Amino acid sequence: MNAVVEETDLYRALFDTAPDAMIVVASDGRIRLANPQALRLFGYAPEELIGQPVEMLMPEAARTAHRGHRDGYMQRPRVRPMGAGQELVGQRRDGARFPVEIALSPMGSGSDALFAASIRDISETQRQRQALRRARFDAYVAQIGQRALESPDVENLADKIAAFVLEALQVVAVGVFLLRVPLRPSLVSAVRDGADRGLVDRACAALALDEGAAPALAELDFEAWLRRDEAGDGWAEAGIRGGRLVPVLDRNRALGALILLGAEPLVVDRDAEHFLAVVANVLATAALRHHAQEQLAHSQRLEAVGQLTGGIAHDFNNLLTVISGNLQLLEADCADDAAAADSIARALRAVGRGAELTRKLLAFARRQRLSPAAIAPAALLADLGRMLERTLGEAVQVRIGCDEALPPVYADAVQLENALLNLALNARDAMPRGGRLAISASEEELEQPPDGSELPAGRYIRFTVADTGLGMPPDVLARAFEPFFTTKDAGKGSGLGLSMVYGFVKQSGGHLLASSRLGYGTTIDLILPLAADSAPAVDTTVAAGLPRGSGTVLVVEDEAEVRDVAVAFLRGFGYDVLEAGDAHQALQHLHTAAPIALLFSDVVLGDGASGIELALTARRLRPGLPVLLTSGHELGNTTPHAFALLRKPYRREELVAAAQTALRGGA
Repeated sequence: MNAVVEETDLYRALFDTAPDAMIVVASDGRIRLANPQALRLFGYAPEELIGQPVEMLMPEAARTAHRGHRDGYMQRPRVRPMGAGQELVGQRRDGARFPVEIALSPMGSGSDALFAASIRDISETQRQRQALRRARFDAYVAQIGQRALESPDVENLADKIAAFVLEALQVVAVGVFLLRVPLRPSLVSAVRDGADRGLVDRACAALALDEGAAPALAELDFEAWLRRDEAGDGWAEAGIRGGRLVPVLDRNRALGALILLGAEPLVVDRDAEHFLAVVANVLATAALRHHAQEQLAHSQRLEAVGQLTGGIAHDFNNLLTVISGNLQLLEADCADDAAAADSIARALRAVGRGAELTRKLLAFARRQRLSPAAIAPAALLADLGRMLERTLGEAVQVRIGCDEALPPVYADAVQLENALLNLALNARDAMPRGGRLAISASEEELEQPPDGSELPAGRYIRFTVADTGLGMPPDVLARAFEPFFTTKDAGKGSGLGLSMVYGFVKQSGGHLLASSRLGYGTTIDLILPLAADSAPAVDTTVAAGLPRGSGTVLVVEDEAEVRDVAVAFLRGFGYDVLEAGDAHQALQHLHTAAPIALLFSDVVLGDGASGIELALTARRLRPGLPVLLTSGHELGNTTPHAFALLRKPYRREELVAAAQTALRGGA
């Protein structure tokens, strides 16, 4: 008897001194015994705990489910850990919750069966695990950040990110889908050995991700979507039972998504959630940076081409001046020869087309002088709509949308109408079987500049031209505004129409946006400033019936053939002419006592000399001397210091009219 008592006392001592909390529970779920560790852990006095349901030691939300688990255990009692693979939570008397590990051991059988539960507070262990897990995530983030700095392009970075996330979260597959890299959708993926790489492709295709998907992506329950399997992709058959979709966003615009696929429902705790959010943010930043770099490079290419075309246009205008001038001289000599006169007229028309070509080149190079004014968008679009109805044909349905009360836009009316007309004609060509063309104008308050622009915040007018045509692939869209680039058949397009639109918008202080999708059409937006002041209209008319003149004109032109044309024109109208091939020769004439009634000089002279500087010097030597300048560049009707300007190529009547205006004191 003493041995039994001693053994019982020994077991009781072991029970009471065990380092873990221990309780003994009867088959009805009531607590029969609790050691001092259990009392300390849960904060109860013995009389508060003994005889109470064991469920009082857990959160209320878990109690109902636990009763079912307890009944099942009592039917098949065995030694085992409780809640394997789950995070178990205990609840103290004060309501505080803490993570626990529990081991169960049956004692006896039948209605008198008991079971002992060993309970361990793993808060510190979990904190250590969490710290290690966070450090691991931080290490991955640091590596991803380093790769973001080193990667030559965003696709390379996406590939690295997919591999890192796969390793960090131990899922089956990870996909990184980006909508524009820089101009086309891109998908890279990383998968576990033996997994189907096409799984991520199918998920992207079924989700139909696009830039307008940002709100939907943020709210999508991806695992529920997988379970519904609405696209019929057979995720369960492929062993995919869990997943996660993390949007890659720029404000409210979708840039892409991280797609995670798992063999089990994914449990994403706060640390993993934060890790994925940081990865998505790094990816979004990198995508935007690479996109900005591509836009900058594209802008620099266009700027370089613009500078080149501006120089070409100047030289070409000189050539046209020589050709046009000599043709006009021949025209006067062949007035009685009908056949020759007809040939000369055709040649002069060709010169006119050449001049139009240089005008477009200068428009792209932003060197064409504009005459901006306050323009009512509603009236402009109404006139354009009537013109397009006659021009585009019945197969194209034209819809004009504009509020009559829309405030005026500040732009060159002719150039704006030409730009919209150009876009409309391009849209027609993109709809060979007909379609719909919508042209609208709306007021817009910009708080932030659009991608790739430096527009200041403020109010603008947005003109939108949208068609339902063939659309453009990304590589064509990227080059659409480059001069001489065209996809039309030979002879059907110069490749300057869209570049002229681009140059006009930029020169007007605006911005151009273009989007297109094969099979869905193209949309182009012109964002232009609201009118503040109206610009005066420029009078470009030429007086008819010019009288013959008199006096001496000093002609300064470094191109001998261009100079010969000007000299011939002026002498033909009765003027005496002194010639100079550069500024030095001109100054020699100006220092003599020879009477000079007018200085006619090119703006750009040889050896870096300037016609404007020459004119200022001439005015100092001969106060009040009339000056007329000429240039193949578009500088407007006047130059700095209010010297009158005649654009090349010019006709004989235009030169003589400008000279007579200058002599009358118009300069």
